Amino acid sequence: MPTLDASARATLPDRAFAYVDAQGRRRLPIHDASHVRNALARFEQVRFESPEARERARLRLIAAARRHGIVPVGFFQGQLKRERQQGEIEARSAEVASLPRGVLTFLLTDIEGSTGLLQHLGDGYAQVLRGVRSIIRVAVRRAGGHEVDARADEFFAVFERAGAALAAALEIQRAIAARRWPGRKPVRVRIGLHRGRPTLTEAGYVGIAVHTAARVCSAARGGRIVLSTAAWHAVDEDGAAVRFRSLGPQKLAGIAQLEVLFEVRDAAAAGRGRPAAKGRPLRAPAPPPRRRPRRRGS
Repeated sequence: MPTLDASARATLPDRAFAYVDAQGRRRLPIHDASHVRNALARFEQVRFESPEARERARLRLIAAARRHGIVPVGFFQGQLKRERQQGEIEARSAEVASLPRGVLTFLLTDIEGSTGLLQHLGDGYAQVLRGVRSIIRVAVRRAGGHEVDARADEFFAVFERAGAALAAALEIQRAIAARRWPGRKPVRVRIGLHRGRPTLTEAGYVGIAVHTAARVCSAARGGRIVLSTAAWHAVDEDGAAVRFRSLGPQKLAGIAQLEVLFEVRDAAAAGRGRPAAKGRPLRAPAPPPRRRPRRRGS
């Protein structure tokens, strides 16, 4: 590319630049083919004063490329990608802005043994995942909840009423237990409920209440619905006609205080579903690392 020193730059008119800011600084020279190609490559690195200034510079640059017979395919692809990403960000921001605030009940789900299912079913696991998500979404929507996030085999929703969250959890377990899944392999989902006051940011909910909800879900076994003390009290206040069993104080990973957990009894057995898996309602904590015996004389 030919060099453009200060004296040569000064002789060029403003129209020879794609962008002239409010201080009169001229950027992205477009007076010849080499500089047009350079301006196309550097366009996304420039900070513009406003979206309007950016759009004017973009149009000038495209016009200059047309004059010099340059087809800026990579530039157009970059613009389309940027617009697509911007649209996704704006859509996500609108979704987050519509989420409720204040004291909420969190519902988190997770498919038990998803890695084993994936290995057993192969490509058929995608059908299982779609089926589980469809069941959860229908139950959440029917109970008046709000979907927050769905990643891999996990699902996160919030409810303003704890009773509604429990109703959704019960419907989920009944529907999953009643369905025949591919490969004749049982599909079991663990569900955790917690109630607290999170902070709503542009990225979604944050705060210790969200972490606690995730830990409550992680502690449960597949086919079970487990509640924190806060969720259990809120459900009781809503007058839910469901029986619970106290699981006593439990140590949740990353949570300083012990949390008394409660299990919904016969969650999947209610209605037409098959009963939940027998055994402990909570996952066994990881055993502490074994110490190697010290050698004598060491």
